[in-house]
Amino acid sequence: MLSILLQESQGFPMQSIIMMVLIFGVFYFFMIRPQAKKQKDLKKYRENIQKGDAVVTIGGIHGKITEVKDTTITVKIAEATEIKLEKSAISMDATSQLAAQAK
Repeated sequence: MLSILLQESQGFPMQSIIMMVLIFGVFYFFMIRPQAKKQKDLKKYRENIQKGDAVVTIGGIHGKITEVKDTTITVKIAEATEIKLEKSAISMDATSQLAAQAK
């Protein structure tokens, strides 16, 4: 009985290879590729931010950009209150987030 099971599992190595390729394909198209696209879009957004844009930081702070430098930005979060942040701390465009919440 055991020898029959071993012969069956050894007789079809191509099926296991095909299954592994299919599983990798599913992971790639449903998990890896969309995440890479999202990261690319976020990087492009961070490179194109300008003075006056409303933004949300990764920490959830809402504000308006008052100054843009190479790697840092200054964000006004309240009257007479500004904070200096790395561009990588910007999460999303606040205007698009507010529009999504209104729907």
